[in-house]
Amino acid sequence: MRYVDHRLLAAARDCGRRGPGVAAAARALSFSGEHGALWLAAGLAGAVSDPARRAAWLRTTALIGAAHLASMGVKRVVRRPRPDGSASAYPVGRHSFPSSHATSATAAAVLFGALRPPARHLAAPVAAAMCLSRLVLGVHYPTDIAAGALLGAATATAGTRWAVRGDA
Repeated sequence: MRYVDHRLLAAARDCGRRGPGVAAAARALSFSGEHGALWLAAGLAGAVSDPARRAAWLRTTALIGAAHLASMGVKRVVRRPRPDGSASAYPVGRHSFPSSHATSATAAAVLFGALRPPARHLAAPVAAAMCLSRLVLGVHYPTDIAAGALLGAATATAGTRWAVRGDA
């Protein structure tokens, strides 16, 4: 599995070297996803712009934050080092498993889609692009992304009924 992880990471990094636009987009997506910022801001924007579902948007936003915090807790336990050379590619913490970007992005895609089904058409592709950006920048192994996405999906699925109750 480690061999496959390293080969997929190398292929993704190569994509980022093919053109300045790919690397710039990856950096922008990664920056916007720091500490779940993009997803938390989107949830708060939903609360402001959709007064009828304000409470559900706030619960959804809280659950995205909880998913992100859970990933940070797992990182502190697992303590997997980042791929070689990742520190020069993008300023990040030392630990890579699971990807907190993937956790919060996947949680947001699941929750926003449950709260407002048309939102999944935007949230899911942006979440997928954010996950890929972490590979292009070389700051995560594919298994970090997969684990983060699973954690985010599990957290969101477990809390969906609570988050969207009476508002779906």
